Amino acid sequence: MGIFSRTRDIIAANVTDLLDKAEDPAKLIRMIILEMEETLVEVRSSAARTIADQKEMRRQIGKLERLQDGWVEKAELALSKGREDLAKAALYEKQKAADMTDQLNAEIEVLDDALRANEADIAKLQTKLREARARQNAIMTRLESAQNRSRLRELYSGPKTDDAFSRFDMLERQADLAEGHADALNLAGPPRTLDDEIAELRASDKVDAELDALKANIARRTNGGEAEKKEG
Repeated sequence: MGIFSRTRDIIAANVTDLLDKAEDPAKLIRMIILEMEETLVEVRSSAARTIADQKEMRRQIGKLERLQDGWVEKAELALSKGREDLAKAALYEKQKAADMTDQLNAEIEVLDDALRANEADIAKLQTKLREARARQNAIMTRLESAQNRSRLRELYSGPKTDDAFSRFDMLERQADLAEGHADALNLAGPPRTLDDEIAELRASDKVDAELDALKANIARRTNGGEAEKKEG
């Protein structure tokens, strides 16, 4: 079932009010646009039929006018031959053609009024259709924006994001372990060379010699003190 009763209802409709009251504005605006497009096609088809009818009527009027001229010539011929009765009959036929011509002209005027109404309706329908399409674009933009915001919220707070951050934590932990291993290697110092070990031996000899000298010095002082006590 259509939303409108066709042309008059569409022209009088307030699209914004209809959408504000709709549960599903996107679906309703699609239906409104579809019905407007169908009605516009119908009105244009009606206008096309009106134009075609007028052309046909004008062709008939042309034939009737030529027919009237023919009956006038026949009436003149009859009079020239003294046949007034035939002249009257020819003029009678000419009058019937004239009456049909007047009737067709009157019908053409009615069709002109209908055509002007169709033209006005087409202009109004096109305006309404542009308005509806603009509303549709606005609605679709709002829906797309809302969907994008929903996707962003899911991205920030959804399980995929949590999993991604968990992976980041694991990578940071692996980096910490690698750096810790490198630092531990630095604690042991660089590898010892042969010169280092020989130098260490020489240093040890010096320390041992100095230690022996210190011991001998202490022993001399101790022995000297004991000797002084004996002499006293």
